[in-house]
Amino acid sequence: MATVAETVTVTSGGPVVDHRRLAEAFGDEVTLLIEASRGLAPETPVPTCPGWTVADTVRHVGSIYRVAQAWLIDGERPREWQRVPAPGQSEESYVRQGYADLREILDFHGPDRPAATWWPKDRTYGFWCRRMTHDTTVHRVDVEGAGGMTWSGVAADVALDGVDEALMLWFGHRLPRLGLRGTRAGEVGVCTAGRGWLVSAGPEETAVRRCPESEARDAAAVVSGGPEAVYLWLWGRNRPGAVAVAGDEDAAGQLLALMRLATR
Repeated sequence: MATVAETVTVTSGGPVVDHRRLAEAFGDEVTLLIEASRGLAPETPVPTCPGWTVADTVRHVGSIYRVAQAWLIDGERPREWQRVPAPGQSEESYVRQGYADLREILDFHGPDRPAATWWPKDRTYGFWCRRMTHDTTVHRVDVEGAGGMTWSGVAADVALDGVDEALMLWFGHRLPRLGLRGTRAGEVGVCTAGRGWLVSAGPEETAVRRCPESEARDAAAVVSGGPEAVYLWLWGRNRPGAVAVAGDEDAAGQLLALMRLATR
């Protein structure tokens, strides 16, 4: 499966919800992550992040906030940043400070203003607000799951945007950059909340595009469900059976396997 893709097709596109909504969700998710981590021992294993503990997961989130800051300040991929809390600094403080510093930069600039990013299809400050919102959400779900808590849930509009980001950014861009492709040709329609995406993967092509739901439902395989269910399924955080799979189950399975490689 690990080889250079010969054809890559990606359509451009920012978020499918308003930037202000994502900014609001970003702050909410930071709070939920911290609240979830407070009730757990730092050494608690996180099953959805093999080898990580709760403390590792929270530190990771604080670290990526600093990566985003460095991208925005330096205008290029950073080589160095504060990867762990300072001596005597708690993981919670590390996350809160990273969030506050990043949010100050994001709030100062409009989401449509040009900025350095790692996705050529979206070179704006809004890219980072969106990316950090979804990274925080996924890891908040990880921490809640580690403690056996009931998930706090993901709002339908945020989850819908998360489906789009997972497919367009991670499958459509990150996967080919890693030099990965499918072992068999397969087309999958992904459907939720009246929207559709058409995903193709195989030895010759890696492609994804937004499309009408009706077109997505004509694919050889169709994955459908509520926005939260589809969102967490794409990120490998949902249980089997959380989404409906119709048609070519092998093609749907290949999509999920490739998503796991793209997002690891």
